[in-house]
Amino acid sequence: MSRLGKITRRTLLVGAVAVAGGVAFGTWRYKTPYKNPLLAGLNEGDAALTPYVLIAPDGITLITPRADKGQGAYHAQALLIAEELDVELDQISLDPGAPDVAYWNQALAEEASEFLVPAGGFMQDAAQTAVSAVSKFIGLQITGGSTTIPDGFDKLRAAGASARETLKLAATEQSGVPVSDLRTQSGAVILPDDSRLPYTALAARAATLDPVQDVPLREPSEWRLIGKPTDRLDIVPKSTGTQDYGIDVTVPGMVHATVLMNPSQGGGLGKYDTSEAFKIKGVSSVVEITGGLGIIADNTWRAIQGARAIEASWPKGPMPETMEAHWLALSDSFTADAQDSRKRDDGDVDAALGADAVTAEYRAPYLAHAPLEPLNAVVRVDDDGAEVWTGTQVPRFLQANVARLSGLSPDQIKVLGKMIGGSFGHRLEDEVVKQATEIAMQMKGTPVKLTYSREEDMLHDFPRQIAMARMRGLVKDGQVEAYDLSIAMPSVTGSQMARQNQTVPGPDSQIVAGAFEQPFAIPHHRVTGYRAPELAPISSWRSVGASSNGFFYNAGLDELIHAAGADPLEERLRLCNDPLSQKVLEAIAEMSNWSGPAPSAGVGRGVAFTKSFGVPCAEVVDIKQTEDGLRITNVWVAAEVGTVVDPVNFENNVAGGVIFGLGHAMFGEITYEGGVAEQKNYDLFPSMRINQCPEIMVRGLENGDRVLGVGEPPVPPAAPALASAIFALTGTRLREMPFSKFVPFA
Repeated sequence: MSRLGKITRRTLLVGAVAVAGGVAFGTWRYKTPYKNPLLAGLNEGDAALTPYVLIAPDGITLITPRADKGQGAYHAQALLIAEELDVELDQISLDPGAPDVAYWNQALAEEASEFLVPAGGFMQDAAQTAVSAVSKFIGLQITGGSTTIPDGFDKLRAAGASARETLKLAATEQSGVPVSDLRTQSGAVILPDDSRLPYTALAARAATLDPVQDVPLREPSEWRLIGKPTDRLDIVPKSTGTQDYGIDVTVPGMVHATVLMNPSQGGGLGKYDTSEAFKIKGVSSVVEITGGLGIIADNTWRAIQGARAIEASWPKGPMPETMEAHWLALSDSFTADAQDSRKRDDGDVDAALGADAVTAEYRAPYLAHAPLEPLNAVVRVDDDGAEVWTGTQVPRFLQANVARLSGLSPDQIKVLGKMIGGSFGHRLEDEVVKQATEIAMQMKGTPVKLTYSREEDMLHDFPRQIAMARMRGLVKDGQVEAYDLSIAMPSVTGSQMARQNQTVPGPDSQIVAGAFEQPFAIPHHRVTGYRAPELAPISSWRSVGASSNGFFYNAGLDELIHAAGADPLEERLRLCNDPLSQKVLEAIAEMSNWSGPAPSAGVGRGVAFTKSFGVPCAEVVDIKQTEDGLRITNVWVAAEVGTVVDPVNFENNVAGGVIFGLGHAMFGEITYEGGVAEQKNYDLFPSMRINQCPEIMVRGLENGDRVLGVGEPPVPPAAPALASAIFALTGTRLREMPFSKFVPFA
């Protein structure tokens, strides 16, 4: 029987808790909107019509609370608001806003609830309501999980529509013309005689009105911006070098700082000698912070030079001494006691598998985030409050941590969010802000600008999880008959949330994400997650668990398809039991003109499919042999997202995800010796170079009724599609990343 037809004890309990939770919180309270945070401290004549729209006599500001790490989040959020507000993109300014419970992320709840309870039906709906309620009441303001578009698609359009209709009502009061006779265009209310009342001129009157609620949203046929190519609002500043990032923040009177931390994470502070540091011009002080030292100087370079001059001995941290010990810990975790979840259990796997089973083991290494912009933050603390300037994906967690360290209340902490120069999950952590706060607490009233050196950034990154998988399978009559996949990794969620002083009960969905939910109707099919002990501290890395599980699942399936003598794409299509995923596979076949793993002499072709973050995504990779090694020539990508909000940004995000996934699969690895990361800079942590980048063809499908995000889903299929292509060309089966350990790349 399919897992969808079973009601397990856990499912029943979770469903019951969901229903009880919904009752306990109260439906009325869950549906009640939060107060508009923009109303506090308004200037006279300003109108904060919704939490996302601020109209002033001198301009229109849209609040875009999801962090922009280079993925175009600010632009996409503004586009959704502007669609219904009827403003042009060149008429607005953007502000990420202050942290507030009003900006909670509802879309994160859906994925969590689908893991707790199988998709569809009353219990899943109840689970989603309960998880959403909890997320709302704690004000879970997070940018992550490819949720910016899913969370904002209705919410931001509704905010624009509400503001538009309120402005029309203000125009009616001013002109006497009925609302029904008014229309809006390009930031103005248009009267029947075509005269214009600019929104800015209506702000003062609109501020006196109750916002118009429950405005019907426009049909797709009426959209001006959604689905149309647009120029991203940050293209000009980024192209001219005028875009401000967190690292560019300058505050009057600030000092510069860096950190020298125990290179063995978690080892604490040992003995140290700072005498040589004070010989560096500009170094003014060295202070103790948790796990290390803060070095203060008159500029960042001198602070870093001062840090390098310090003699220190460091206690060893708790992680295993060698990589062999890390891998052994994973291997030892495939036990009943360590089982974390079994969210897929179709048929009878144990009865189906016998002595003829195909078996294999796969490995995925630690990977650094390594964004171009090193960690940085400016923090000022005094007795009455604190200010923080930084790029962050977790502003309310950050606010709470500064409050805890400073003894202030969260509402005394002002956070000014900045554009982020790359993250890939890095800015879901806020250690840099905690450390800057500790330094600032020892320099009350002085703004402290803390900047990591590249080496400190990579040494103290919380990398992608290390992971191992074991596959057993059976083929029969040229088809895949049984597939048993076991995955062991430490808990990403547990490690990450512990640094926020939080615990998350129950299984960790990331251990099996990108594997358990794959839409393939294999008669005997099981996916089991095993929670390994914490080894190196880890964090979310672009596509999280699916980043390694996409490789594991597809690699195992490829081996079974090969053993069956079937075509890799045709067998996936035969097994696929989800219409939307079928269309994605059909699209990738048509795009690539699929004719098998060897379409022409000297070319190897691989295909992979991963459904992650709700998005079915398929990729085909072509490689060829050159005198210098293997070269990737072409990549085709198809993804189903329901609605493509901005075709240009969509294509860029997908292509970027492919490059990110391929580059790390080819070269990326963080290893530890004596508890210390051995890769401290880009020279030891290479990725794909421009001359290695293939031509990438992208297609966004819009068949589904759910609007989904695409920041992460292109990453998981990239590695397995490349591995499949390498096998097709060379006959070498790669079961471990990075692939450059086994084959050369040109």
